[in-house]
Amino acid sequence: MESVERKVKTFKRGLRLPTRKTATEGKAIETAPMPKQVVIPINQHFGASNQPLVKAGDYVKRGQKIADAVKPGSMTVPVHASAAGVVKKIEMHLQSNNTLGLCVFIESDPEKADSDTNFMLPLDPQAASKEECLVRIREAGMVGMGGAGFPSYIKLSPPTEKLGKIDTIIADGAECEPYLTIDEAVMTEKTHRVVQGLAISMRITGIKRAIIGIEDNKKSLIPLIEKEIRSAELGDAVTVGLCRTRYPQGGEKMLITALTGREVPSGGLPMDAGCIVQNVGSLAAIAEAFYLGKPLIDRDLTISGGACYTPKNIRVPIGTILTDLPEAFVKIDYNSLKKVLFGGPMMGVSIAVLDVPIQKNTSGVILMTATETTAEVEGPCIHCSRCIRNCPCRLSPALINIALESGDLGEAVRAGLMDCMECGSCAYMCPARIKLVQRFRVGKQLLRRRQHESGH
Repeated sequence: MESVERKVKTFKRGLRLPTRKTATEGKAIETAPMPKQVVIPINQHFGASNQPLVKAGDYVKRGQKIADAVKPGSMTVPVHASAAGVVKKIEMHLQSNNTLGLCVFIESDPEKADSDTNFMLPLDPQAASKEECLVRIREAGMVGMGGAGFPSYIKLSPPTEKLGKIDTIIADGAECEPYLTIDEAVMTEKTHRVVQGLAISMRITGIKRAIIGIEDNKKSLIPLIEKEIRSAELGDAVTVGLCRTRYPQGGEKMLITALTGREVPSGGLPMDAGCIVQNVGSLAAIAEAFYLGKPLIDRDLTISGGACYTPKNIRVPIGTILTDLPEAFVKIDYNSLKKVLFGGPMMGVSIAVLDVPIQKNTSGVILMTATETTAEVEGPCIHCSRCIRNCPCRLSPALINIALESGDLGEAVRAGLMDCMECGSCAYMCPARIKLVQRFRVGKQLLRRRQHESGH
């Protein structure tokens, strides 16, 4: 059994990338000083819109709800104040997805910013009902912290007809993006919370099997994780799955295939392959929501890149603007800074200014020099098929691109546009330097806008 569990698994295709993790690998998470202000977007999730619950001049406590759903029962999660202080204004501000969004500006009280809290009472997840547990997860503002910010309570309450076919929960600790090491740090420092969050998810869903998936460049964590599994008395219900270090191994579809041999069908979700996938940071935050009553108000992330003098793993209040932190804590070489990425270099978003707040799904901020990034001019497609050979979703990026260039969204969808996970493997391998993944993102936005305008 031991040899079977230790077998290194993977998926077909994908890339072997330079990991560039050495600057922060193995570093403990440092808690940042409370900034003088936090700028908190009221919508940090995939779903319907929130509305502010506070106004300018209000005093708020750390953990107090400041935004929630417009309509009861809509697919939203609330947002909470990450610092105690006075609401100075509520206005549009640039967010990490490069769009303007309504944000609550809170001027933190230097004497009370951390200590004046409004947390929920602790809730025993083993004694509470499934419904009470799901309410707690929603009220704590939990979203997927490794991707698009999908509401956690929705993910843990799939339709009844689907739930009966789901038999595995996967904790995603693969962290395949270059530079990023925050998931490794969370699994090292919050092993107890990760396993607790996994146990809570299993109880809510009734699923009896779970796998914690990590890449083999983090296999030193296995004894630590398995010790915690034994302490939690989870027996053989929870195991560690070792995957090859390969990009994008941390993608839901790739991880499911590697660990279970199943494939998410075209147009489907992980539940269609009998799985629920949760990021390890999300699981730790869920545990804190129950045992500490703490909503999702802090974010652990990696700060790295050649233009960062102080690469490290840090913990900051959500809504923190990096330049508001003391220079001794995060020091930036502005002379060599050429590109700023929120997220990793493959799937992250490039932003034009640093005046952008950290959000719930911000896994890292990468400060890159000219030698770490390029701005090459696109050339014509040379029909080399490298994008096709390396696409982990087995799509034909070249065909999707041709359809989008001709303005045929319908043909782009038929070619697999909505099945693209935007991993960037195609653009990375393209010798013509065609901005494929960026074009696909724009295509998806155009499609959603068209569907919205047509009422579908």
